[in-house]
Amino acid sequence: MPDSGRLGQRGQNDGRGQGGQGGHGSHGGRGGQGRQDSQLGHLGARSPESTLPGRRLSELAEQAARCTTDCCGASCMVSEGGPERPAAVTHPDLAGLVSVQLRSGDGPIPVALERGEPVDSSDLLSEERWPAYRAMALDSGVRSSVTIPFRRSGLTVTLSLYSFRPGALEDAPHGPARALGDLAVTCLVRDRSYRAALTELDQLGAALRTRPVVDQACGIVMHVLGCDADAAFGVLRRISQATQRKLSDVASAVVDKRGRGLERELVSLSD
Repeated sequence: MPDSGRLGQRGQNDGRGQGGQGGHGSHGGRGGQGRQDSQLGHLGARSPESTLPGRRLSELAEQAARCTTDCCGASCMVSEGGPERPAAVTHPDLAGLVSVQLRSGDGPIPVALERGEPVDSSDLLSEERWPAYRAMALDSGVRSSVTIPFRRSGLTVTLSLYSFRPGALEDAPHGPARALGDLAVTCLVRDRSYRAALTELDQLGAALRTRPVVDQACGIVMHVLGCDADAAFGVLRRISQATQRKLSDVASAVVDKRGRGLERELVSLSD
């Protein structure tokens, strides 16, 4: 077997990768069902920090690398169709393997995103695809890799596993990494819904807090213009749009002045 490159040398020196893992070698597959269940439970746990995509991805990469036999490291990335694609790696050298694929649009990750199925290279030494990715992987000592996509509700997570040995990851798409990836994408979708619900709750809270002042402003406009409540609210909304100010700010200004000095503007906007 050729020299395992920078990734292997660093893994031998410190025994860790980025995020506390790395150089897993042939011991990554030991631990049995109890260990896998423990990792699944940890990945599904919720805390304020765990709902951030970066935290979920780091946990997925670290645990998938531990659970996969002969895996020397892992990377994962989440895509929702936008320009931002959070990623995590278990070793700094693996960050380059992700970025070179995103820059060139060529490699296992882009292909897995397009096809929606696992993409592997059993021996990068004889690989003819993805020249930039292949060269960087071999320079880091990586001989084989597999990228597994997980899709749910418009969100796609790609999990890439790497090995110093050729042909070592052929069964990885059907092993513990599959269960970990399925759980991770489910958690990410749940976290996205949770954050959206919190945002909506904040907006509703703000609306409830500003409702009294808006009602007061509507009453003043109704008095000045002799109109009904719907028409008064429409006038406030048109002022808000015309001045690019929040409706609550417009209402506060009307209440503060008790409508004085605003009669002409209110009349013109009521037409």
